[in-house]
Amino acid sequence: MFVRQKKQEITVNLTPLIDVVFLLLIFFMVSTSFTRETQIELELPRASVEPLETKQESLEISIDKEGRYFVNGKGLVNESIDTLKKAIQPILNENKEIAVIISADANTAYQSVVTAMEATSQLGITNLKIATQRDQQ
Repeated sequence: MFVRQKKQEITVNLTPLIDVVFLLLIFFMVSTSFTRETQIELELPRASVEPLETKQESLEISIDKEGRYFVNGKGLVNESIDTLKKAIQPILNENKEIAVIISADANTAYQSVVTAMEATSQLGITNLKIATQRDQQ
């Protein structure tokens, strides 16, 4: 009285899985940025000197045309000298020989550059460089 039933072959449908993986791949390809973009837009002043190679550790202070400061690409909350010194101090790590590069926009107020120089001077930094772009003649 036993009725013999045919065994159904078990299959896994991979089509939905492939669709999901394909959609994830497209999402990550579209949302990933492969170029390194900076948020600081600077037009450096021009000079006719040869570029200087810096091989040692350096700290970059950028100043945009509105006078806002950026230490190694990170913006500061205000333009006071105390805030600038507090941002430089952890990077300094008691290494007074670190090269500090000031990259100021050509249209920035001279006072902003002087403030950055004064902050580094008060912290005992003596190795100071000012970034320019090569003059096209």
